[in-house]
Amino acid sequence: MIIKIEDMEFDSGNIERLYPAVLVKTGYKDETTEMSLEWLEVEAKGRVEVVSFGIFIILKNKEKQSFLYKDRVSFDEAIGLLSQQLQ
Repeated sequence: MIIKIEDMEFDSGNIERLYPAVLVKTGYKDETTEMSLEWLEVEAKGRVEVVSFGIFIILKNKEKQSFLYKDRVSFDEAIGLLSQQLQ
């Protein structure tokens, strides 16, 4: 199965991991880290600065592709399009 995100296509057989996450500032200089969306909604409770939302793909060759969205609305639209492809 071929999965398309933005302008890139991936063979699902080459994907090791595909996941949504949020990038937040760590508080150290401009450093960011990935956190789960569940953590953001349940644990963060507004105590962190969100940099962007993202869809992340780690390929079997360990190459990582990141698709970042500035706001939750555009991120949710991208997740919706991805979900349609995976059905």
